[in-house]
Amino acid sequence: MKLFDFFGSKDFDETAQKVYAVIVNQARQPEFYLNCGVPDSPDGRFDMIMVHAFLVLRRLKNDQDKSADLAQAIFDLMFADIDQNLREMGVGDLGVGKRVKAMAEAFYGRVQAYEEGLENNDDTLALALERNLYRKVSPAPAQTSAMAEYIRDQAGKLEKTDFDSLTGGSLSFGPPPRLEGTS
Repeated sequence: MKLFDFFGSKDFDETAQKVYAVIVNQARQPEFYLNCGVPDSPDGRFDMIMVHAFLVLRRLKNDQDKSADLAQAIFDLMFADIDQNLREMGVGDLGVGKRVKAMAEAFYGRVQAYEEGLENNDDTLALALERNLYRKVSPAPAQTSAMAEYIRDQAGKLEKTDFDSLTGGSLSFGPPPRLEGTS
């Protein structure tokens, strides 16, 4: 099954699909789980998608007058994907709505925490990652620091991405962090 086959008759913008596919593909990079200590679990994968979606939506917010529809389409696509994944994992119809609502609230909380972390040049971002991305594990300080640096780097890279390229679906992320002593 292709990533977007399950959307059937829903007509999501083609650009939103391209951008969301890049977000998901980046979030699936094994290095995040093997080297950076992100839990290789549904929660960890959800959080990695949220990190990358945050970065893209943050960039689009800079040109909100031109990008609001695209940002909304990406958000809607992301949560339709989450809904479908929950169903595939066996969550019942009654539970899916509640879980998706809770996940949307979690996303908004992460956006606020990560935004604050990017605005400050202190440990705010690393602490936000410990609470969210690493909430069920205890990463090594180097892992948390590497992820915070990665997020800062990617935010900077996206700031420099040409708006027309981004809204045309041309988007890329840099490689996941590589920590000393990892393969």
